[in-house]
Amino acid sequence: MLLEIAVKTLAVLAAFLVLPLVVGQTEHKLMAHMQGRLGPMHAGRFHGWAQLIADGVKFAQKEDLVPDAADKPVFKLAPAVALLPYLLVLLFIPLGPGDLVGADLDMGLFIVIALVGVGVIAVLMAGWSSANKYTLLGALRGAAQLMAYELPLVLAAASIAVAAGTLSLPGIVEAWNPWWLLWQAPAALVFFTAGLAEIRRPPFDAPIADSELVFGYLTEYAGLRFALLLLAEYVGIVVIAALTSVLFLGGWRGPGPESLGWLWTLLKTGALAMVVIWLRVAWPRLRVDQIQALCWKGLVPIALAQLVLTTTVALAI
Repeated sequence: MLLEIAVKTLAVLAAFLVLPLVVGQTEHKLMAHMQGRLGPMHAGRFHGWAQLIADGVKFAQKEDLVPDAADKPVFKLAPAVALLPYLLVLLFIPLGPGDLVGADLDMGLFIVIALVGVGVIAVLMAGWSSANKYTLLGALRGAAQLMAYELPLVLAAASIAVAAGTLSLPGIVEAWNPWWLLWQAPAALVFFTAGLAEIRRPPFDAPIADSELVFGYLTEYAGLRFALLLLAEYVGIVVIAALTSVLFLGGWRGPGPESLGWLWTLLKTGALAMVVIWLRVAWPRLRVDQIQALCWKGLVPIALAQLVLTTTVALAI
């Protein structure tokens, strides 16, 4: 029993350390191709394979600065608070059937949604403790955005939970049917869009708008602490993509033997991560008022309508 727990914990930790780096390297390459950037394609010669290593060395060499007026304990703790919830979320995401999940709990979906929402605390900690008006403005933008988009995220997740009749993530995958791709498509779109806003990815990056707020709540961070906050963003991409694939795309379900289910989960997660990267390149940043309008006038009504439809169908069946 203890050996099984240790193996699962190490596997989740390895995924936590490796998958975000893969997403980061992929982002370098896709953006280089889409925008004609030459630099990321030359480090290490062959297709710029060493660019990620070069970035890591650069962050490690930078001085670790803390503003004199900052609340130093809170300032130093913020990167850890940003990272830890995503590590815990990965414990509950099933990679495949059977034992290919860190922890299978009946309330898994509820716990995952709660952990994803912890990100707002890290944003407020970083912005307030930096003792800088631009970081504080960025933190307040981030808090308003995260608290608003939590509602459509929860409503969309509730729709799929009602359809499946369970809050267990493996249970949702087991109950999933291909026709849900059409029936639950509005909820999937709402969940994925709200997830982007939760991790503050473009076009929802107003909290770190460089043209307005220097770099928002990240302005005063440097060196490895800044690298950890960037790593939290990439882990967030993995988490949102993996949750969307598990809840709405059938997770490990796909053609071929069930033993290859883990491959289908990774492929679906990777495809959604590439969509997140493409949106950064192709979509302009939304204004703060546009972000709030999209949430309250667009996503919330759609999510509510989908939840009512799902509940009606579930009761009829």
